[in-house]
Amino acid sequence: MGAISTWQQFWALAKGEAILVEILAIKGSTPRDMDAKMVVSASEMFGTIGGGQAEYMMMDEARKMLRQGQDHREIDLPLGPQIGQCCGGHFTFSLRRLDARAAQIFEQSLRSEADARTPIYIFGAGHVGRALAQALKPLPFRPILIDQRAEELSKIDNIEKRLSPLPEAELRVAPDGAGVVVVTHDHALDFMIAGEALAMNRFFYVGMIGSKSKRNTFRSWLADAYSDASFDQLVLPIGGAKVKDKRPEVIAALVAAELIEQQAANAQNAKVNLGGEYAR
Repeated sequence: MGAISTWQQFWALAKGEAILVEILAIKGSTPRDMDAKMVVSASEMFGTIGGGQAEYMMMDEARKMLRQGQDHREIDLPLGPQIGQCCGGHFTFSLRRLDARAAQIFEQSLRSEADARTPIYIFGAGHVGRALAQALKPLPFRPILIDQRAEELSKIDNIEKRLSPLPEAELRVAPDGAGVVVVTHDHALDFMIAGEALAMNRFFYVGMIGSKSKRNTFRSWLADAYSDASFDQLVLPIGGAKVKDKRPEVIAALVAAELIEQQAANAQNAKVNLGGEYAR
């Protein structure tokens, strides 16, 4: 179930009685940043502001507001030993009652967050491709599973899927800054897709499953087939070489971490470059 459908279910059960908890300010070390939100009803919650004692305290305060008919409060909370946390930081929270209009705005913000997720084109719906799609689903990515085989795509639900006789054609409609992970059942198809992705030079990540020998073979093939493509931009093996575990779920977890790390590095580099432009 996606975040939006989970929210809709939560809001229906809340029957219009819920408190939105937002972070107004932070100081020092805190478990979440100011983008974190939580909605609390009499018996359920949606989202998180970091877990731990601070979250439980805000849940209690929100439910107290519901019982007492309060509409808005602001709470300052130091994260110290007195509440059983040792972060040393400081939160300022806003707690306000959600009406139908505010709930609609909150849902729209969830849709905007979903639309802003980075698409990850996963070529190959075998064991690794399916495991990776599932691993990426709760992360800030939009997994898109692509295969020529309808029977493989049918083995997974609640994931965006594309049945394509020419999987590499999906690269031509992929937006700039997307990610590409190649895990098909055919080495020749792997090479074709990865080669085209590298030649386009517009994806934040291009990775292909394989061994050291496959890497060497692909390097030679790429030099002949796509002389302008940069082999150095390819991640192979995906997930790094430190963990020697070939279980699909483990590979998926390692690749998910790799994607998050690369996305964060790109974002940091963009900030540095932007700062340099202003400095000039």
